[in-house]
Amino acid sequence: MTPLLRRNLGLDLARVTESTAIQAGRWMGLGQQNRVKSAATEAMINALQGIDMNGRIISEVGTQPLPSGSLVGNGSGPEMDVVLGPIDGASLLVNGRSGAISAIAVAQRGSMGALHPARYMEKLVVDREVAHALVKEAMDAPAAWTLAMIARIKQKRVRDLVVFVLDRPRHQALIEEIRQAGARVALRRAGDIAGAMLAAIPDSGIDVLMGIGGAPEGLMAACAVKALRGAMLTRLAPQSEAERQQVQAAGLDCRHIINQDEMVRSEQVFFAATGITDGMLLDGVHYTGDMATTHSIVLRVQTGVRRMIRAERRLEDLFVGEIAYRG
Repeated sequence: MTPLLRRNLGLDLARVTESTAIQAGRWMGLGQQNRVKSAATEAMINALQGIDMNGRIISEVGTQPLPSGSLVGNGSGPEMDVVLGPIDGASLLVNGRSGAISAIAVAQRGSMGALHPARYMEKLVVDREVAHALVKEAMDAPAAWTLAMIARIKQKRVRDLVVFVLDRPRHQALIEEIRQAGARVALRRAGDIAGAMLAAIPDSGIDVLMGIGGAPEGLMAACAVKALRGAMLTRLAPQSEAERQQVQAAGLDCRHIINQDEMVRSEQVFFAATGITDGMLLDGVHYTGDMATTHSIVLRVQTGVRRMIRAERRLEDLFVGEIAYRG
């Protein structure tokens, strides 16, 4: 077994997502999606430079693509793979809707599965109560079968289950199948990292996540689900012929089903997320005078610890970010 790192990187990462969320929150409802993505990415990269870590970016969620293998951290700490999520749910943020978060996940170097150039992935996520029963065959089973299995283990009726699904045209048949099975559907326009976490957290109000979402988001969600002791099944799901050809050229198998442990092959995994707008998972950033309050979650796989952190930050400490916003 790999020994514990001396320092809990998750707490350092929480400071990174706090700073990013505070700066991104200033763009709520302004409708400027490209500008806020750029500003948030820059804010997260800058904040990471103060972390004792030799990090290599593996994937990015909802950002302008960075050069493959870009390094982050000050270079003096452990070698880690990094998935950046400056804003998960940028469309939610710029339209003033709930559920946008800032997130980041890191794992021991070489342990994260390579997904590039895949953009989309089919996902199925449950909590630790159901984890032992989530066999790979469930990915191809009718939704009614999977929901009946979850209901039986949770000692609920199927009609008491709530299924998180992204509100996309590609899910029309899935949504109808879930409804015909008798379960309820929580439709969201974006934010399937938070959706996966809600499905993996017992008594969150979400019993399972189903459907196709982003591949980078899936990799980040796998880190969180693994720390929460839930279970996740994934399979690449190209949404265009061009993407399918790119995935095949990269040697990736669109038929192969993998779980969270196969996606992230290490126990040295840290995850942090901070709410930007109020949501089911986290409260958003709130500004009062020269202060901002944040609500974050920090996860560590090897210990299984889940920390919920409420913090206050002085806005003057983020002066550089304020310049980026005003510009």
